[in-house]
Amino acid sequence: MRLALFADLHANLEALTTCLAHAEAQGADQWAFLGDLVGYCADPGPVLDIVMAYAQTGAAVVLGNHDAAAVGLGGEDLNPNATTAIEWTRTKLTAAHRDFLAGLPLTVRDQDRLFVHASAAYPEKWIYITDPARAAHSLNAAQVTYVFGGHVHEPVLYYMGADANPQPFRPISGFAIPVPRHRRWLAIVGSCGQPRDGNPLTCYALFDSNRAEITWHRLPYDRDATARKIRAAGLPEKLAHRILVGD
Repeated sequence: MRLALFADLHANLEALTTCLAHAEAQGADQWAFLGDLVGYCADPGPVLDIVMAYAQTGAAVVLGNHDAAAVGLGGEDLNPNATTAIEWTRTKLTAAHRDFLAGLPLTVRDQDRLFVHASAAYPEKWIYITDPARAAHSLNAAQVTYVFGGHVHEPVLYYMGADANPQPFRPISGFAIPVPRHRRWLAIVGSCGQPRDGNPLTCYALFDSNRAEITWHRLPYDRDATARKIRAAGLPEKLAHRILVGD
């Protein structure tokens, strides 16, 4: 089984379709979308249509804070640019889109893995996992072998060894990382729609359960088209610039 993992899509249609096509070519046969489907970019409707179609075929989908804000379920503690984008996004959602977002769970558990947008310890508080202590809290709360999440917009893998002290590892695109089941793992899959690690290439991860390996992929896509759409929608210029430079 090959599970494709996407987080922080942020209404970026060009990035999402690039990642989906790549994952299909890599043999992905399961799919998970780890929150923040909307916000920042200018294609909330088309992105939601795609994710909703995958959900109908069994894909796991969880709620992100931007998704919650878009339908009035909390998560509104956003910076001014993000708030502007969410206010604009609300005007673009259909009733079906709103119902879909409002019905998303904070977590999905599937056998030995848990899907969550932020921390499994307090998923409703949207805690950023930025250090080993927060990674430990999430892993201890989840009590599964694999926790898959997003929210941070940077790819990183934490593993819990015998000393119960998670160690971070920064993945390299295209290199499979062994994730054996005798340890516990927390994978932050990076952002499909708005990377912030200084690399503007879109990002997703592919988990191979048979081999117990996870591989991150960074891919070029038409960032200029995404930025043009953001500007045409009248959204803040910083959001277009971030797409282009990945800061």
